[in-house]
Amino acid sequence: MSDLKVEKHKVVSFTYSILNEKGEVEEQNEIPTDYVHGSDDHVFPAVMAEALEGASIGDIREILLPPEIGYGAYDKNKTYRAKIEDLPAEYSQLGYEATFRDQEGKELLMKVMSVENGEVFLEGNHPFAGKTMTVSMTVKAIRNATKEEIASGVSERYQPNQANNTSLH
Repeated sequence: MSDLKVEKHKVVSFTYSILNEKGEVEEQNEIPTDYVHGSDDHVFPAVMAEALEGASIGDIREILLPPEIGYGAYDKNKTYRAKIEDLPAEYSQLGYEATFRDQEGKELLMKVMSVENGEVFLEGNHPFAGKTMTVSMTVKAIRNATKEEIASGVSERYQPNQANNTSLH
Protein backbone atom coordinates (compact mmCIF):
# COMPACT_ATOMS: atom_id res chain seq x y z
CA MET A 1 0.00 0.00 0.00
CA SER A 2 1.24 3.48 -0.85
CA ASP A 3 2.30 6.02 1.76
CA LEU A 4 1.03 8.85 -0.43
CA LYS A 5 -1.44 11.28 1.07
CA VAL A 6 -3.64 13.85 -0.62
CA GLU A 7 -1.61 17.05 -0.69
CA LYS A 8 -0.60 19.80 -3.08
CA HIS A 9 0.63 18.61 -6.48
CA LYS A 10 -0.75 15.11 -6.14
CA VAL A 11 -3.13 13.70 -8.75
CA VAL A 12 -6.06 12.32 -6.80
CA SER A 13 -8.65 9.89 -8.15
CA PHE A 14 -11.88 9.48 -6.23
CA THR A 15 -15.36 8.08 -6.64
CA TYR A 16 -18.36 9.64 -5.00
CA SER A 17 -21.99 9.37 -4.00
CA ILE A 18 -24.35 12.30 -3.42
CA LEU A 19 -27.03 11.63 -0.84
CA ASN A 20 -30.18 13.61 -0.11
CA GLU A 21 -31.34 14.75 3.31
CA LYS A 22 -32.88 11.29 3.92
CA GLY A 23 -29.55 9.56 3.20
CA GLU A 24 -30.75 8.18 -0.14
CA VAL A 25 -28.31 8.09 -3.04
CA GLU A 26 -29.30 10.68 -5.66
CA GLU A 27 -26.18 10.36 -7.80
CA GLN A 28 -23.25 7.98 -7.81
CA ASN A 29 -20.08 7.89 -9.87
CA GLU A 30 -17.97 4.73 -9.73
CA ILE A 31 -15.70 5.98 -12.51
CA PRO A 32 -12.89 7.81 -10.70
CA THR A 33 -12.72 11.57 -11.06
CA ASP A 34 -9.13 12.87 -11.32
CA TYR A 35 -7.81 16.26 -10.34
CA VAL A 36 -4.51 17.90 -9.36
CA HIS A 37 -4.86 18.73 -5.66
CA GLY A 38 -4.08 22.36 -4.96
CA SER A 39 -4.11 23.24 -8.66
CA ASP A 40 -7.47 22.53 -10.28
CA ASP A 41 -9.72 22.23 -7.25
CA HIS A 42 -12.15 24.60 -9.03
CA VAL A 43 -13.68 21.52 -10.70
CA PHE A 44 -15.86 21.16 -7.59
CA PRO A 45 -16.55 23.14 -4.40
CA ALA A 46 -13.37 23.93 -2.41
CA VAL A 47 -14.81 22.26 0.70
CA MET A 48 -14.50 18.92 -1.10
CA ALA A 49 -10.77 19.37 -1.76
CA GLU A 50 -10.33 20.51 1.85
CA ALA A 51 -12.06 17.34 3.07
CA LEU A 52 -9.71 15.17 1.00
CA GLU A 53 -6.56 16.90 2.31
CA GLY A 54 -4.38 14.33 4.11
CA ALA A 55 -6.45 11.32 3.01
CA SER A 56 -4.88 8.03 1.91
CA ILE A 57 -5.99 5.51 -0.70
CA GLY A 58 -9.17 3.81 0.52
CA ASP A 59 -10.16 6.63 2.87
CA ILE A 60 -13.76 7.80 2.76
CA ARG A 61 -14.56 11.43 3.48
CA GLU A 62 -18.08 12.82 3.86
CA ILE A 63 -19.11 16.44 3.80
CA LEU A 64 -22.36 18.35 3.94
CA LEU A 65 -23.02 20.69 1.04
CA PRO A 66 -25.60 23.27 2.07
CA PRO A 67 -27.09 25.25 -0.84
CA GLU A 68 -24.79 28.24 -0.38
CA ILE A 69 -21.64 26.19 -1.09
CA GLY A 70 -23.17 23.37 -3.11
CA TYR A 71 -25.86 23.74 -5.72
CA GLY A 72 -27.23 27.16 -4.83
CA ALA A 73 -30.58 28.37 -3.61
CA TYR A 74 -33.71 27.43 -5.52
CA ASP A 75 -34.54 30.40 -7.77
CA LYS A 76 -38.15 30.71 -8.98
CA ASN A 77 -36.86 33.08 -11.69
CA LYS A 78 -35.22 30.05 -13.30
CA THR A 79 -38.60 28.42 -13.98
CA TYR A 80 -41.03 29.09 -16.79
CA ARG A 81 -44.58 27.97 -17.47
CA ALA A 82 -46.24 28.49 -20.85
CA LYS A 83 -49.14 27.23 -22.92
CA ILE A 84 -48.08 24.38 -25.16
CA GLU A 85 -49.49 26.08 -28.28
CA ASP A 86 -47.23 29.10 -27.67
CA LEU A 87 -44.05 27.01 -27.92
CA PRO A 88 -42.27 25.06 -30.67
CA ALA A 89 -43.35 21.40 -30.97
CA GLU A 90 -40.13 20.02 -29.42
CA TYR A 91 -41.09 21.67 -26.11
CA SER A 92 -43.83 19.08 -25.69
CA GLN A 93 -41.19 16.37 -25.13
CA LEU A 94 -40.31 15.60 -21.51
CA GLY A 95 -36.60 16.09 -20.94
CA TYR A 96 -36.12 18.44 -23.91
CA GLU A 97 -33.41 20.98 -23.11
CA ALA A 98 -33.15 24.49 -24.46
CA THR A 99 -30.71 27.30 -23.78
CA PHE A 100 -32.06 30.75 -23.00
CA ARG A 101 -30.38 34.08 -22.21
CA ASP A 102 -31.31 36.34 -19.33
CA GLN A 103 -31.31 40.16 -19.40
CA GLU A 104 -27.53 40.23 -18.82
CA GLY A 105 -26.92 37.76 -21.66
CA LYS A 106 -25.99 34.88 -19.35
CA GLU A 107 -26.99 31.47 -20.71
CA LEU A 108 -29.41 29.28 -18.77
CA LEU A 109 -30.10 25.68 -19.71
CA MET A 110 -33.72 24.80 -19.05
CA LYS A 111 -35.32 21.38 -19.18
CA VAL A 112 -38.94 20.43 -19.88
CA MET A 113 -40.06 18.87 -16.61
CA SER A 114 -43.77 18.40 -17.25
CA VAL A 115 -46.44 18.80 -19.91
CA GLU A 116 -49.86 18.85 -18.27
CA ASN A 117 -53.21 20.49 -18.83
CA GLY A 118 -51.98 22.22 -21.97
CA GLU A 119 -48.99 23.76 -20.17
CA VAL A 120 -45.26 23.16 -20.32
CA PHE A 121 -43.10 23.61 -17.22
CA LEU A 122 -39.40 24.37 -17.78
CA GLU A 123 -36.85 24.18 -14.98
CA GLY A 124 -33.46 25.93 -15.01
CA ASN A 125 -32.37 25.15 -11.45
CA HIS A 126 -29.95 22.32 -10.70
CA PRO A 127 -31.95 19.32 -9.39
CA PHE A 128 -30.23 19.71 -6.00
CA ALA A 129 -30.73 23.50 -5.75
CA GLY A 130 -32.04 24.58 -2.37
CA LYS A 131 -31.12 21.25 -0.78
CA THR A 132 -28.41 20.24 1.65
CA MET A 133 -26.67 17.22 0.21
CA THR A 134 -24.04 14.87 1.62
CA VAL A 135 -21.11 13.96 -0.60
CA SER A 136 -19.25 10.76 0.23
CA MET A 137 -15.88 10.51 -1.54
CA THR A 138 -13.62 7.44 -1.64
CA VAL A 139 -9.96 7.98 -2.56
CA LYS A 140 -9.04 5.40 -5.20
CA ALA A 141 -5.53 6.49 -6.23
CA ILE A 142 -2.89 9.11 -5.48
CA ARG A 143 0.25 9.82 -7.45
CA ASN A 144 2.73 12.61 -7.92
CA ALA A 145 1.66 15.09 -10.57
CA THR A 146 3.91 15.61 -13.58
CA LYS A 147 5.49 19.01 -14.23
CA GLU A 148 3.00 19.48 -17.06
CA GLU A 149 0.04 18.69 -14.80
CA ILE A 150 1.30 21.10 -12.14
CA ALA A 151 1.81 23.84 -14.74
CA SER A 152 -1.60 23.36 -16.32
CA GLY A 153 -3.42 22.52 -13.10
CA VAL A 154 -5.16 19.66 -14.91
CA SER A 155 -4.45 15.95 -14.68
CA GLU A 156 -3.48 14.30 -17.95
CA ARG A 157 -6.56 12.01 -17.75
CA TYR A 158 -8.95 14.91 -17.18
CA GLN A 159 -11.68 15.08 -19.80
CA PRO A 160 -13.08 18.53 -20.73
CA ASN A 161 -16.57 17.44 -19.69
CA GLN A 162 -15.45 15.68 -16.50
CA ALA A 163 -16.77 18.54 -14.35
CA ASN A 164 -20.14 18.18 -16.04
CA ASN A 165 -20.14 14.44 -15.52
CA THR A 166 -19.60 14.86 -11.82
CA SER A 167 -22.35 17.43 -11.44
CA LEU A 168 -20.54 18.69 -8.44
CA HIS A 169 -20.46 22.32 -9.28
